[in-house]
Amino acid sequence: MLAQIVINGILKGGLYALMAMGMSLIWGVMDIINIAHGSFIMLGAFTTYWLFTLLGIDPFVSLIFSISILFVIGYGIQKYLINLIIRASAFITLILAFGIEIFINNAALVAWTADVRKVKVAYGASNFSLGDWVTIPTVRLLAFMLVIVIGTIFFFILNRTDLGRSIRSTAQDLDAAQLVGVDVARTYALTFGLGVGAAGAAGTLWSILFPISPMMGGILTLKSFVVVIIGGLGSMLGPILGGLTLGVAEAMGSTWFGSTYENLISFTILVLVLILRPKGILGGAD
Repeated sequence: MLAQIVINGILKGGLYALMAMGMSLIWGVMDIINIAHGSFIMLGAFTTYWLFTLLGIDPFVSLIFSISILFVIGYGIQKYLINLIIRASAFITLILAFGIEIFINNAALVAWTADVRKVKVAYGASNFSLGDWVTIPTVRLLAFMLVIVIGTIFFFILNRTDLGRSIRSTAQDLDAAQLVGVDVARTYALTFGLGVGAAGAAGTLWSILFPISPMMGGILTLKSFVVVIIGGLGSMLGPILGGLTLGVAEAMGSTWFGSTYENLISFTILVLVLILRPKGILGGAD
């Protein structure tokens, strides 16, 4: 039974890691805590839902569309809104992000009502067993594999491309990046677009595994924040480690104490990490 719990936690933790990648990227490069992050995940989920419902596009195929659409939305929001107050205090950027979240959530409520929906694929209930000791749902395994692929692509972009070098240099030393010719405004817009695109991908996978609604964004923002804090900023491995840690902890806690305590477990871990290691597991030493 312990093996089954750990496997379930790892599979869910992979999704948490993808959710947090976008927030970690934006936070680490632009020093903005994007509290509208969960709303972008929600938009990715509904993009997949409507493509599946209206056009019959398989959700794993629609992943390409949700990433692309959310990337464009994120790029535009940063370039034409956030960029206007990019040099303002953290409080002002938080207020703007909060305003964006309210606008997205209320627009979604008007457009789609508060009904809870689910992407129901024909293969949603299929699974396979490894001997007699663990059963793995096929959809969750496919989602986890896609998280690995997307994470690898992100790692390649950040470490093997000119864009990645621009993003890393801007995060490390803004003034030095400008001196060597980095277009900071464009880099910020692309960074925000990538972060929101990752949120769109997470939304697609979430819509396959769990029910969705226009008001789902708030708790997902908090979960992403917890994962980032656990893993620490400064590395793409941080969200991965944080997501897997949270996923396994929630799986064990839900089994022993009940699913109603899942969020309590998450925020208890957050408080402990903030007390014992404020910069996260992979963050720098104090």
